[in-house]
Amino acid sequence: MSDTTGSEQPAATGRAGRNLFAATSVGLALGVFLVLLPALFAPALFGVIVAVAMLVAVFELRGALAQRSIHLVLPPVAVGVVAMVQVAYWWGVLPLLAVLAATVLAIFGWRLRQGIENYVTDVAASVMAVAYIGLMGSLVALITTSTHGGQRVITFILLTVCSDVGGYAAGVLAGRHPMAANISPKKSWEGFAGSMILQCAVGMALFVWMWDAPWWQGLITGALMTVTATFGDVVESAIKRDLGVKDMSHLLPGHGGLMDRLDSILPNAFSGWLLLRIFLGP
Repeated sequence: MSDTTGSEQPAATGRAGRNLFAATSVGLALGVFLVLLPALFAPALFGVIVAVAMLVAVFELRGALAQRSIHLVLPPVAVGVVAMVQVAYWWGVLPLLAVLAATVLAIFGWRLRQGIENYVTDVAASVMAVAYIGLMGSLVALITTSTHGGQRVITFILLTVCSDVGGYAAGVLAGRHPMAANISPKKSWEGFAGSMILQCAVGMALFVWMWDAPWWQGLITGALMTVTATFGDVVESAIKRDLGVKDMSHLLPGHGGLMDRLDSILPNAFSGWLLLRIFLGP
């Protein structure tokens, strides 16, 4: 769960720095109507939803970077991110890599039109956006097209949610030892332990009851996805602190921006896609 700063919070705001009622309501609505139902019953629509979400994330990152005079090379980044998700959904890994490479080259070429001042900074930020948002988002599309893709999406999303819930509960109740005080002061080792315990427990249950697979595969999946989810949280906090912003935007009440909710989902898209493919097959 993303780090927040600020000493004064509204009455409805919990220790984690968010309005809990708004955050829970928005989170449930997004989960049911934009993930659960489309992933199970309309996978092609879900692929479109993922592409739109990644595009919104690009614009949020663009706004945050602009506050530090860093400018995304927007046309190739926006087109490339949407194309990567759709190509991954319809045609798979190799075409995805081709679009990724073409997008990177397009960024280099498009930015030349504006001269050489801040060229390296803008290009580097743009390539980061394509890799961080576009490539990771495309892995969600690849999960969707796997065997029983809808159930796989639910597995990876549910485990990611368990990481946030377990980390929040343990951090609020027992958090004493910060993991990275200069980057994410509210993230504690106790919270990490809570994330690990809950995610491993739910992982084992899902693999046994949903997938009829060995419990130890769920244990490994839960443990490794806890690491990547926490890593994503810390990376997102580092980006925001470097840019001097609290939230990427104010799009979602109680959450901040969409990027503030994707912080653990994007890296878990990689670990979830890989681990589910290893244990459950293509």
